[in-house]
Amino acid sequence: MNIKDYKNIYMVGIGGISMSGIAEILKKWNYNVWGSDWARSGQTDWLENNGIKVNIGQVKENITDEIDLVVYTAAIKQDNPELVRARELGIPTIERGDFLGEITKLFKDTIGIAGTHGKTSTTSMVSYSFLEADLDPSIQVGANLKALNGNYRVGSSDYFIIEACEYCESYLRFKQRSAIVLNIDDDHLDYFKNIDNIKKSFEKYVSLLPSDGYLVLNRDDERCYDLRNSTKAKVITVGKDNKADWYYDNVSYDDDGYPTYDAYYKGELKGTISLRVTGLHNVFNSLCCIALCNEYGIDINIIAKALLKYDGASRRLEYKGMFNGAKVFDDYGHHPTEINATVMGIKNKKYNESWVVFEAHTYSRLVAHLKEFAQSLIHFDHIIIIDIYAAREVNTYNITEDDLIKEINKLGKEAIHISNHEDVVKYLKDNVKEGDIILTLGAGNVTKIASLLVK
Repeated sequence: MNIKDYKNIYMVGIGGISMSGIAEILKKWNYNVWGSDWARSGQTDWLENNGIKVNIGQVKENITDEIDLVVYTAAIKQDNPELVRARELGIPTIERGDFLGEITKLFKDTIGIAGTHGKTSTTSMVSYSFLEADLDPSIQVGANLKALNGNYRVGSSDYFIIEACEYCESYLRFKQRSAIVLNIDDDHLDYFKNIDNIKKSFEKYVSLLPSDGYLVLNRDDERCYDLRNSTKAKVITVGKDNKADWYYDNVSYDDDGYPTYDAYYKGELKGTISLRVTGLHNVFNSLCCIALCNEYGIDINIIAKALLKYDGASRRLEYKGMFNGAKVFDDYGHHPTEINATVMGIKNKKYNESWVVFEAHTYSRLVAHLKEFAQSLIHFDHIIIIDIYAAREVNTYNITEDDLIKEINKLGKEAIHISNHEDVVKYLKDNVKEGDIILTLGAGNVTKIASLLVK
């Protein structure tokens, strides 16, 4: 297909972070774009405030013959009434990943940031660096960024920087010149089933890169490092020691937990880098950004300046405000590896006791990682579990919040289950003390509790 052949585009699931960004890019390109979602959200409000109509509820009456093309997310079922009606009317339909792939074909130099964890932060860092270097990139990232006043940017250069998600292998549709692969972990098992399938998918992904492209790989992740054998692109490795091309040393932290480190390339000190995001994982993410941007000729001093401006994407250990004299942070982490990284990120901050309000994201993920979730959560002093966020799933697994609490109890830690958001706020008001730290954690509705706490 050629997206230039269409003018009136309808998006099913337009409130998703990727879909909303695509919608705004299309609007900037003078397409007529509108769509639907199941419920109103901050993202749908954002779209409507920017002149994009959003139907709340997905019914066949929303689909009319004026529509040229229907784009839908991977979470949309094939019996969705809007999809069914579009096909009855003979309107072409395309899944989001395929459509984003068509958009990448409009650029000569698309750069994808992939991996199970850290994509949004690293995409943001690369974006800031290209902007600081005045390279005028187009950008699509999985969170809102202050520098973009949203989650997308339409530039006039050949550069398109995108977050390349592995779910349903949507990233295999992208036409890319270069990529970063941060790590390969066992997530999205509802689709991939096992880690071997995930690795094979990443092998396909890097095999699509051209010989004049660049591939930045995690030297410390064996599955990731093995990808060097599956690509024609130039491979640059990043790690914690001199086995990698780029490596870090002499990491220190200030009172807010923000790191400073020395960046080395093949044994030579290239610069001292300071960040305004926490955690050793962000040291690694930023070094991957440096490795990629260096290949594009961006001076490390410009990259360092850009990294110092980046103070985090929305919902990535995002500071929200104060409650009861305690600092409130909100984080998107919904996999044990991500929670462990967040734990490491806050441990260098100064506080008295820590409180986590955790929302498991999908039944299948909780079943697959039940013990690992418990092991990651016990690092907090106080643990509140709210209702599981179903997302696209039905609970055919017979898993409940109490199953997670039992696993936490087995590890010698207490946890409580509170369903109602207002009750969570009341409990925290009665128990949190000045100088504590509160973290709302998960990829679903738990973020609303952070907003309630600091309103």
